[in-house]
Order: sequence, then C-alpha cells, then structure tokens
Amino acid sequence: MQNDAQQQAKAMFAGGCFWCMEAPFEKMNGVYEAVAGYAGGTTVKPTYENYHRNGHIEVVEVVYNPDKITYEQLLGIFWQQIDPTDEGGQFVDRGHGYSTAIFYYDEAQRVAAEKSKKQLEAQNVFNKPIVTPILPAPAFYPAEDYHQDYYLKSPTRYKMYRVGSGRENFLKKTWG
Repeated sequence: MQNDAQQQAKAMFAGGCFWCMEAPFEKMNGVYEAVAGYAGGTTVKPTYENYHRNGHIEVVEVVYNPDKITYEQLLGIFWQQIDPTDEGGQFVDRGHGYSTAIFYYDEAQRVAAEKSKKQLEAQNVFNKPIVTPILPAPAFYPAEDYHQDYYLKSPTRYKMYRVGSGRENFLKKTWG
C-alpha cells in the first residue's frame, strides 16, 4: 500500500469472486489497495468456510486518494468487471455469496452510484435489466490472508480462473 500522507477515502463493491475484483482496482493510479473481504451478513468475523451460510457476500474494499482518482472512475471500473444483469451470482460462481452490489459510505457516493447505473442503462449495453443494487455500506470484514492479492501470489492460477470462469470472455465480448 502506498503510504503518502494524502487524503484517503473508501469504496466497497461486490462483483462475484473477490480475487477477480482486486486487480482491476489496484492497478489504478490513486488506489492504495483493494482488500478482499465479506460484508452484508448476520455474523461478526465471517470466514471463507461460513460467510455464505450467514448471508455475507464477497466484496472488495477500495482505499483510494480522491485527489488522484474519483469515485466515478471507480464506478466505471466496477461496471466493466461484472455482469450486472445476473441475479444468481457471477459467471461460474453461483449463489448469493457471489452477487453484485455497490455499497455507499455517504450520500455523495449513493448519488454518484445511482447516476452511473442510469448512465449504464441508457447505453443499452445489455439485453436484460441491470439488477445490481446500490445499498448502504455494511460492516466490512477482511478475508483471510491467503485470499489477499491472489492475482500476485498465484498469477497463473488467477489467469486460468478468470478465463475458466467465463468472466474474461464476457468482459471482452461486452467491452472490447
């Protein structure tokens, strides 16, 4: 994580497998880190073994410098990593634990998220309705260390998973 005493803000996104959501954010100038974790469920300190049974979903918490990258830019990155029309999960990962959501920390984030969703709907990129909800940010629980920065720790397995899950082909077909 960059450690310059500049301004920090947080954003939280659920886009299915958190392994696939860290890298696109962490590669952006102005993002300090994207932390894989769990949110939205009924238990405190969920684990990979129990998060789905307790209503949590996989998320990334993005810590960023709003002087270098805007929340609107983060929203653009988010939308281009997911299938926002799929209520049942993302790609090969099925079930509530892999659903999509934008979690906002304040009114400005809520307004920006709603605006970005309307703009995406107006673009007519998808043949089905966009079902990704925009919700108040719940408590965030970091995932276990072995899940953090998986794309760096196991780059070959990460790439195989992105392709094998169907995510990579969907994103290329949708966004070019």
